[in-house]
Amino acid sequence: MNPDWYNFLAQHGASIDSGVVMQFGDSAAELYATAHDTVLIDLSQFGTLRVSGEEAQSFLQNLLSNDIREVTGTRVQISSFNTAKGRMLATMLIWREGDDYLLQLPSVLCEPIRKKLGMYVLRAKVKITNASEEYITLGLSGKETPELLRAQFGELPQSPFGLISTVQGSIIKTSDTRWQICTPTSHATTLWNALSRHAKPAGSICWDWLNIRSGIPIILPPTQEQFVAQMVNLELIGGVNFNKGCYPGQEIVARMQYLGKLKRRMYLAHLDSSATSDIGYAPQAGDELFSADLEGQVCGMIVNAAPAPVDGYDLLASVQTISRETQKVLWKSLQGPELEFLPLPYPLTDN
Repeated sequence: MNPDWYNFLAQHGASIDSGVVMQFGDSAAELYATAHDTVLIDLSQFGTLRVSGEEAQSFLQNLLSNDIREVTGTRVQISSFNTAKGRMLATMLIWREGDDYLLQLPSVLCEPIRKKLGMYVLRAKVKITNASEEYITLGLSGKETPELLRAQFGELPQSPFGLISTVQGSIIKTSDTRWQICTPTSHATTLWNALSRHAKPAGSICWDWLNIRSGIPIILPPTQEQFVAQMVNLELIGGVNFNKGCYPGQEIVARMQYLGKLKRRMYLAHLDSSATSDIGYAPQAGDELFSADLEGQVCGMIVNAAPAPVDGYDLLASVQTISRETQKVLWKSLQGPELEFLPLPYPLTDN
């Protein structure tokens, strides 16, 4: 995190741990506001890689699961970077700044993924840099968000995953009530002061909860190489293009899509606080899930988890479909708490 920005947020009541804003004094109130009002969130849990050079487009086209040619000056994209076996190393949000491509992913993965992508550069006219210190990324969520942003920027993107770039930064619409602003550090304090007059500052976990409720998976270190794209519904949210050329793991992803029935899907679920308090710690990405039909073998894994506004934890769980349909799914062991499944905001469809 930029030290000047760190100090600015701390002066405004932010509690910061390892460069990530945890809360502004009352995490429960901030979560409640996230569910019911309008909130302003520093997204320091994410970093940004810049891919530049005259062959940047073809370089990314050969490595990522989506068609990078569809990323334009007005359109952003979800994509993934996979191993040769089709297992995801990272999910990311991608947009353009001039001829450069900006890749947003968890900050803890920025350097490992930069180095991994760098192994493919060879003689390509491409440069990959960690641009996380160049920008401040803010999230704004709530019904008043379009009005607040229009007062600051004027014109806004009209459709989800639309983009408008101004001297104050890039404005990305992820839904009718959720927006992201990627702004140069020189504009960040002025923008924060203006927006925070009408939106409640909230910790990063609030944005994580919004991603979970939206059914958007974020790959983290504990879940790297655990999932093929369809196991976390990536193709259902527009993160996979099945008509593009080859990329690492493409054959595995295509085979899963067109041959046979998918055996695992990602579901939205809830664990209440009484169940988790008995165990003594919160659910985390990478925690294993169990069901009786598999005789003690793992039936799934938590993809992401975050505290819920009212009680307990909401989570995204990749689970064997047969276990989800016929059995109780339990956290940590066959004696663990049972997951309560909730409807996702999009339909699950078979390949």
